[in-house]
Amino acid sequence: MSTEKFQIQVSDINVDVIKKDIKNIHLAVYPPSGRVRLSSPRSMKTESLRLFVISKLGWIKKHIRKMNAQVRVPDREYIQGESHWVQGQRYLLNIIEEEAPPKVKIRNKKYLDLYVRPGSDKSKREEVIKEWYRGMLKEQIPALIEKWENELSVTVQDWGVKQMKTKWGSCNIHAKRIWLNLELAKKPKPLLDYVVLHEIAHLKERLHNDRYKGILTKHMPSWKSRQDELNKIVY
Repeated sequence: MSTEKFQIQVSDINVDVIKKDIKNIHLAVYPPSGRVRLSSPRSMKTESLRLFVISKLGWIKKHIRKMNAQVRVPDREYIQGESHWVQGQRYLLNIIEEEAPPKVKIRNKKYLDLYVRPGSDKSKREEVIKEWYRGMLKEQIPALIEKWENELSVTVQDWGVKQMKTKWGSCNIHAKRIWLNLELAKKPKPLLDYVVLHEIAHLKERLHNDRYKGILTKHMPSWKSRQDELNKIVY
C-alpha cells in the first residue's frame, strides 16, 4: 500500500507528514535547514497530528535554532588554495595538472595535492576528491564494524557509503544493513566511530528510546559529546 504525503503548518513551521503502516508517531528535524517531518499511522486524523506537533513546538524550535547556529563552510569551488577538511584537519588544495590518472595525496600535513588532467572542470575535481574520500572510509569502516559487532553481539550483513542529505547514517534492521554518509570523511575519526556504533546499536533496539541510549552509554560514555561535535560544524 502506498504512503500518503501532505503538509501542515503549525505556527510558522511547515511540517511534512507521511502516513504509512506504522504503529507509532515519529517526529524528526533534519539538518541543515531544520526540515520537520512527521511519520504517523494511517488511522490518525490530521487534527490529532496538528495537536501533537503543537505539543512538541518547544522541542522543534530548539532543534531548528541549533541547526541555524551551526557554522557552515561556503560551497566548494575546487580551486587552488581552497580549504578542504580530512578527518577533522584543514588542508589547502593544491591542483597539479598532468597527463596521468587522477589521484589525491596529503603532503606536509598542510596540502591536499589533487592530480588531474589538464582542463579538468569543477565537477571532475569534485568527483576525484569524493572518490578519494570514499576509498578512505571503506578502508576504515570494516574494523569499526567488527569492533562493535563483537561488543554488541550482533552481525552486520552489509554496509556501504553514500552521499546523504539529512542523516549521518542509517540502519535497515531487517536486512541488517547500514549506510554511512560520505561526509564523515571530513570529520575526526572518533566521530566516525560514534556513527558506526549509533547505527549498529539499532540492531539491538530499533527506536531512539531510553534502552537505546543506555546501550550507547554503556559502550561509549562520551557518545553525547561526540554527537554534539558531529553537528557543530557543517563542512
